[in-house]
Order: sequence, then C-alpha cells, then structure tokens
Amino acid sequence: MIEREKIGKPLSRLIKNITIHTLWIYVLAILARESTYPYQIKKKIKEIFLFNPPTVTLYTVIYRLEREGLIAKGDTGSYRITDKGREALKTASNILRELSDKLNHLE
Repeated sequence: MIEREKIGKPLSRLIKNITIHTLWIYVLAILARESTYPYQIKKKIKEIFLFNPPTVTLYTVIYRLEREGLIAKGDTGSYRITDKGREALKTASNILRELSDKLNHLE
C-alpha cells in the first residue's frame, strides 16, 4: 500500500474509506474463496489487499455480517459465505467496477 505521509490528506481519507470503512467487502471476498477463521481472514487481507485491519474492527464486521446473514459460523468456529453474502459481494463488486469505469473515462 502507498505510504500515507506522501499522499496527502484527501488520498489518505480515500484509502481509509476503501479499506477500513468497507472491510465487509474484503471479508466476503476472502470467504468466497474458502471457509476460514477470523485470524486467517486478517492474515489473508494483509497478504492479498496489502492493509492490516484492526483486530477489533475485523471482529465487529464479522459479527455484523453473521447477524445480517451474509456469513455463517460453522461448528469448528470457521466462517463461510452464504448465498446472500455472495450476492452482496457481487453487487458491491459491480458498483465498484462501474465507478472505476466512469472515473477512467473522465481522462
């Protein structure tokens, strides 16, 4: 990820908004690949998306996703994405893709 000191406040806010504030998308993306445990979700987000979400924030997001029926906890404590979660991930991905396309066509 980009060093925040070198990019200025507006871009720093943008990075926070598309990482921490939308952490649920990253959690669903990880779980769409495989069922796993919260500490592994955190590790995979850091490896794949190159940011390290705060642990408490991650667990809060996981709890909310479970409560909303987007993920489900198995008997062993691992989490899996539900059909509702897959649909939410697909919708979020489409929204982000459309935004990116619009921004790229402004140049």
